[in-house]
Amino acid sequence: MGKPTGFLEYERKDGPVTAPKERIKNFDEFHDPLSKEDQQKQGARCMDCGVPFCQAGMQIGSAFSGCPLNNLIPEWNDLIYKGNWEQAYNRLMKTHCFPEFTSRVCPALCEAACTCNLNGDPVSTKENERAIIERAYETGLVKAQPPKVRTGKKVAVIGSGPSGLAVAMQLNRRGHEVTVFERNDRIGGLLRYGIPNMKLEKSVIDRRVRLM
Repeated sequence: MGKPTGFLEYERKDGPVTAPKERIKNFDEFHDPLSKEDQQKQGARCMDCGVPFCQAGMQIGSAFSGCPLNNLIPEWNDLIYKGNWEQAYNRLMKTHCFPEFTSRVCPALCEAACTCNLNGDPVSTKENERAIIERAYETGLVKAQPPKVRTGKKVAVIGSGPSGLAVAMQLNRRGHEVTVFERNDRIGGLLRYGIPNMKLEKSVIDRRVRLM
């Protein structure tokens, strides 16, 4: 829940971006992270709102509100505020396979549903998510998780886009022998061939694939 009065004490602050005249010199990502201290203040802005619409992914009429993955957003915002980055990573991974992808390309429905958005700026949940997973990589928390026992069952996954990789990861962790088939020359599907580098650098995909 962050700090109950955090949304009153701290303004929303997004990470710095590369100036447009510098940005056009390459196709790289141009969003830089906040400092650890500033990111913790952003976690503090998550109020104890009682009904966390941010994580309650639901369809309202023809529109969608909140996180479709039902990420435990108030929990890991609170853990960021308290500086418990390892536990924040553990809670994030309870509902998510690849936060390093969504924290870059997701349209942030959670922020649109944020209670703070009623009378001010929403909590910077998308950047908080990215800070958690990137810090987890930096500190060695993200590791391969081979199963202790194999079931002897074989599964073929057709396509190596985000859904194919996610199901392959989960099935492998459950002990099945998984083979992913991809028609292109590299793994990634939409992640690699449908999203430009400025939003998702291919090294981020490769980093995850190496752990699978």
